[in-house]
Amino acid sequence: MDKVVHFEIPVDDLERARKFYKSVFGWKIDSVPGIEYSMIGTAPVDEKGMPKEIGAINGGMMKRQRPVTSPVITISVEDIEDAMKKVKKMGGEIVRGKMQVGEFGYAAYFKDLEGNILGLWQKI
Repeated sequence: MDKVVHFEIPVDDLERARKFYKSVFGWKIDSVPGIEYSMIGTAPVDEKGMPKEIGAINGGMMKRQRPVTSPVITISVEDIEDAMKKVKKMGGEIVRGKMQVGEFGYAAYFKDLEGNILGLWQKI
């Protein structure tokens, strides 16, 4: 069974959103150098950067742009290309294909049959 492992919040003003989420929820928010993206920590992490608490997930925040205009949950899969094939076979649509995320893994976005955009993640 594939698990939800990440969330993303698209925003119009990164600084305003960082301040809001830090102030309201106490989240740790760190900018990623070189790109308009911030990592969001909602729970303490271990030495590998994984949440220590069972069921907890961390996330990210980026500039709002199509196709990601609403919050997204991301599902971890063993093989992202196989998952994208299954999405298409079941009538879903790939809205942003496989892309490498540094040395960490691969991401993609798809639209389900209800019109929701969700993320796929395959760690390296």
